[in-house]
Amino acid sequence: MAGKQIVWDKTSERLYRTGVDRVVLFPQDTTSGAYGVGVGWNGVTQISESPDGGDATAIYANNNLYLNLVAKENFKGSITAYTYPKEWEQCDGSASVLASSGDSAGAVKGLRVTGQQRTPFGLAYRTLIGNDTKGTDHGYEIHLVYNATAGVSSQDYQTVNDSPEALELSWDFSTLPIDVPGAKPSAHLVISSLTADAAKLRQLETKLYGTDTVDPALPLPQEVISILGGVGG
Repeated sequence: MAGKQIVWDKTSERLYRTGVDRVVLFPQDTTSGAYGVGVGWNGVTQISESPDGGDATAIYANNNLYLNLVAKENFKGSITAYTYPKEWEQCDGSASVLASSGDSAGAVKGLRVTGQQRTPFGLAYRTLIGNDTKGTDHGYEIHLVYNATAGVSSQDYQTVNDSPEALELSWDFSTLPIDVPGAKPSAHLVISSLTADAAKLRQLETKLYGTDTVDPALPLPQEVISILGGVGG
């Protein structure tokens, strides 16, 4: 049987990943657990993925290393942005104050109160895959995040000076995994344009980003698998 010698850094195989765009927020209904209509998130400068867990615990027996028990992995991260959609306020623990007037009740315009219950959310965003011949037009990955909850964030306001900077807001988030047919539970799916069927990928993007007649929606893993050509459970 003939072998195949390894060749490094071949033309078009020098890949890299960069950028983040097409961020969509999907607030989650706290009663039904269903994800609401997606809204575009402008001004996002960074989404960091920082999973934890997966640590190995050594078990010894008969005076030797017997096995390593590996802890479950948890998907976590952070979002950095210059601004956020109004729908994010409920995820960040902000709420409107209701003012009763006779038999009707409405929110006090221009007022919100912080430190309230935080609504879970889903998230979709795209990162780019570049290479040495096509640059960032080579491909992309779509990330889907489920069951996320934002943590408490800090904001540093500074006086305007001769070197003005726009305030960047940042939020950490954690997740709870959900069922993924054919795999262990997870809160993070990644779809690559380099390997997914182009027509099926477009169908998934239509689902995520919506059309003139259909609202943007976050499909659960079983539906994602079904759209991309799997059984989906």
